[in-house]
Amino acid sequence: MGSSVERKINLVRIAHVYYTHRDIEAARKFLEDFGMKENKRVGKKTYYRGYSREPFVYCAVEGDEAKFGGAAFVVETIEDLELAARTLPGASKIYKLEDAPGGGECVTFYDPVDNFPFHLVHGQTPLEEETILPKLELNFPAQKYRGGGQYQRFDKGPAPVHKLGHFGMCVTKFQETFDFYTSRFNFYPSDLGHTPDGRNVIVFNRLARGKDLVDHHSFFFFEGPISHVHHSSFETHDFDTQVIGHDWLRHKGYENY
Repeated sequence: MGSSVERKINLVRIAHVYYTHRDIEAARKFLEDFGMKENKRVGKKTYYRGYSREPFVYCAVEGDEAKFGGAAFVVETIEDLELAARTLPGASKIYKLEDAPGGGECVTFYDPVDNFPFHLVHGQTPLEEETILPKLELNFPAQKYRGGGQYQRFDKGPAPVHKLGHFGMCVTKFQETFDFYTSRFNFYPSDLGHTPDGRNVIVFNRLARGKDLVDHHSFFFFEGPISHVHHSSFETHDFDTQVIGHDWLRHKGYENY
């Protein structure tokens, strides 16, 4: 695939995901318990933000069938968005995100192997980052930063989400999928996993951004018999916050499946 590609489409960061829910009220309750904050509600769409500058990190859509609506990445320039609309399989024309927080423009295309949607955005207006959690003063054996009798205690509750970290997909033809995303975009494998006979079947892709610091991966996929979304992961302040959030969800009666 991609032998006649003009150049790679440059991605800057992952932005948000879309999920359709049959029971939108249950979904809204869970997302708030999970640590997201409702930002806007328009028609059948409810947008949620974290405390980062992203206008939204999750869009919950009310619908008859539970399904994954794709992830969105920010492109570097409007020229990247134009290139996407012109060259990617099943790509839409550039359209405005009129009702979404932050506005901006978008192109939606469909994975050429498994046909799941994928979104590219540009020109969103960022939010002001919120101050959610205090910075803890940590004591060490030879250095004490808190006075005697001063304590720090965590409050029980949801783990505030900072931003979307990555999403993962099960794909039916690993090599074709890998060749497409690494030839058309600046995805680069941080880690590759393979079978005993050496066939690659799993990858954790980061964004190749030169000397810019980037996350270990923003797009993960592995090979399986039926294509489906595996998970979306969101970043919290630290491990303590994550554990408190896990305990809160358990306290509220949620279970892992």
